[in-house]
Amino acid sequence: MSMVNAFSRDDFERLDETERALIARREKVLGPAYRLFYEKPLHLVRGEGVFLYDAAGDKYLDAYNNVASLGHCHPRVVEAITKQTAVLNTHTRYLHEGIVDYAEALTATFPEALSQAMFTCTGSEANDLAVRIARHVTGGTGIIATDLAYHGLTSAVAEFSPSLGESVTLGAHVRTIPAPDSYRQSPAEVMEKFGRDVSAAIADLRRHGIKPAMLITDTIFSSDGIFAGPKGFLKPAVDAIHAAGGLFVADEVQPGFGRTGEAMWGFERHGVAPDMVTIGKPMGNGYPMAGIVLRPEVIAEFGPRARYFNTFGGNPVAAAAGKAVLETIRIEGLQQNALEVGRYLMDGLRSLSHPEIGDVRGSGLFIGVEIVADPTAKTPDAALTTRIVNGLRERRVLISASGPNANILKIRPPLVFSRENADMLLDVMGDVLKTV
Repeated sequence: MSMVNAFSRDDFERLDETERALIARREKVLGPAYRLFYEKPLHLVRGEGVFLYDAAGDKYLDAYNNVASLGHCHPRVVEAITKQTAVLNTHTRYLHEGIVDYAEALTATFPEALSQAMFTCTGSEANDLAVRIARHVTGGTGIIATDLAYHGLTSAVAEFSPSLGESVTLGAHVRTIPAPDSYRQSPAEVMEKFGRDVSAAIADLRRHGIKPAMLITDTIFSSDGIFAGPKGFLKPAVDAIHAAGGLFVADEVQPGFGRTGEAMWGFERHGVAPDMVTIGKPMGNGYPMAGIVLRPEVIAEFGPRARYFNTFGGNPVAAAAGKAVLETIRIEGLQQNALEVGRYLMDGLRSLSHPEIGDVRGSGLFIGVEIVADPTAKTPDAALTTRIVNGLRERRVLISASGPNANILKIRPPLVFSRENADMLLDVMGDVLKTV
């Protein structure tokens, strides 16, 4: 994946001998495809709550990792995984109460129409399965996604994941459209333009003899630059794909599981009805699990004709981890915490009052901060953004960056992030902005 804050060979000589040796070993055995975060990579050995610890014992505030959305090594999830691992781990071709219990608990968090679940191991697999189902149901092949979307790494899904870079070819059946830009467009423009762009993509597919199968969006546009509003702007686009006979797939791999604070699932903020919802990453708080929640009528014909099975997807240990995550979100009030601490953090970021901060946006604990060279012209400043991200890392606070111009700070801490943690981030951010 294209990364705006990645380690490069130019940074190699600045590292100490131990770090250079470990990187050399890694490159020799893992090959050239992998990437490392930050100009000075982190050598992590332990995690607890919102903190990560490196090999020297130094502590870092993790304001980026949404996989461990309950915090690293949450005791309730660790206990659930450990207990079930010690008893049984098979697959979904045997009856098991835990798997059914989890599926019931999961689907209960969705609107009533989305009542069936299928399990995979990764979000990439979930989106790959969504493509198969959409094509079977609609008879079409056309897919519409946003310009810098990331939906996964399988061969089929990489074809509509433009953020993987120019070396990964988009499919001939794929049309990309601009993500909304609430910083440079009025709410009315965002609402109208996104729906219009989807309609234009549908028309172009048809002109080339391609029947639309699905529109897929990450409902907070994570890779495109983090755009949460205005609420409801997805509706004209969803109406357009439905009118064309296609399906709407809400990719909730990043914004789901209460992260936006206002709702358990990002699509709910827009008042739309997905045909399928793909989920993953925070689903097991670090245990690899993902899946699709969908309307029964969408799977009614595909299921009997195209038998689906995933050896590890939905196994009893995964189900135990997933159920512990749902219980923890409820017991600890983490959706409400995301809402309250997210608002507090966004207010704090705005109050820093640095001209380089052009916009602060997001929902809950999913925040984008647009860094600009000229606040009047709203000129993106990727170089400054990189310096801020790496400056924070040097002060042991971890975030990342995203967007088409690589100028949007991506702040996405665990849902257990507190006001005290937010204050720490704000203090360090203020210091970094003064020095860079």
